[in-house]
Parts: sequence; structure tokens; C-alpha cells
Amino acid sequence: MEFFTLVTCVAIVVYILKLSEERRRIALLGSHLGQYQIEKLMETLTDGYLRALGEKEPERREQVWNQLAGSELKLCEQFTLFAAGFSKVDEVEARTSKLPITFPFATKLLPGLSFDMRKMLAVHAQGILRAAENSAQRTPKDKAFTMSAELFLMQHSCHWFCKSKAVASARMMVRHKTSHEQLVASVSPETREAYLALTGR
Repeated sequence: MEFFTLVTCVAIVVYILKLSEERRRIALLGSHLGQYQIEKLMETLTDGYLRALGEKEPERREQVWNQLAGSELKLCEQFTLFAAGFSKVDEVEARTSKLPITFPFATKLLPGLSFDMRKMLAVHAQGILRAAENSAQRTPKDKAFTMSAELFLMQHSCHWFCKSKAVASARMMVRHKTSHEQLVASVSPETREAYLALTGR
């Protein structure tokens, strides 16, 4: 009975510490994200891509693609500023556990099994900019597909930083019906290589 009580107490303490750490991470990321309209611009783009793909008339479709170009550039500018601002965060605060589930002080106890969120956001900033500039000369449809993948993978990284990889992957499945593996496979080769170098293959 005493052993069961001890285990229960330890579990409660671990849970409270984990919750406290998650809240701190959410507040940290939110304090930087709150300065920009990144989420609103993401919604504008994803909705716009679906609208463009649903247009039957080529002229109308082209008009929608052109309208979205401005939102893409604005998102690039804001995300680049966001990543630059977050790069000033202390490295200890930016470490993110690579473990599927997190536990208190995981990044401090197992620093080798973590990555730097500052570097991760820089990878995403470059990937989003690459997709918008479309130096690979993708068709509008393929460009939209790549940009969506870049944005969703970035969103996955933010959830990963705040919670855990398992929670982030579950949210992607619920919200976008897309697995983490699919996202990694759908971004540009440059983003994928840099991403895997940080998170491990």
C-alpha cells in the first residue's frame, strides 16, 4: 500500500512539473508569435489554395493564384522576423526533446536527445521563402502543395516544442489528415535535409 502511495505521489509530481514546463514553452513561443499575423496568413493561404484549385475557369484560377502571391510574400517577411526574434532566446530554453513523449527536465538530463528550436525555425523560414520564390519553377498547383507542406511541418515543429512529437503528430492527423512522415516527404529537398539533420534520421 505504501509503495502504491509513493508511486502515485511521484506520478502526480511528474505530471505537475511536465504541465508547468509545457505552459512555460507555450508562453515563450506565444510571446514571439503574438507580434505577427502568421497564423492568420497561413489560414488565408491554405483556404486560398483550395479556392484556386476549385476554380474551373483558367482565368479565374490564375487571378486567385496572383492574389495569393502577396499573402505568401507577407508571410515570408513575418516568419523571417519571427525566427530572427526567437533566435535571441537562450539555448537552454530553446532545446526540444527528440523523445516521442516528454518528461520534466528531459532536455537537461538528455541534451544529446534534443534539438535547437532556434535552428529549426531558421530551417522553416528558409523553406517557406524558397517555396514562395519558386526557384524550382513548380506549377501553381505543385507550388501550393509544397508551400502547404512547409507550413504544416513548421506548425508540427511548434507543437513539438510546446508539447511533444507524439502530440504534434496526432494534431496533424486530426487537423490535416496528414502524417508527420508525409509532411517530411512533401517539403522541398533542402528543407527535408536540414530538418532531418536536426531531428535525426
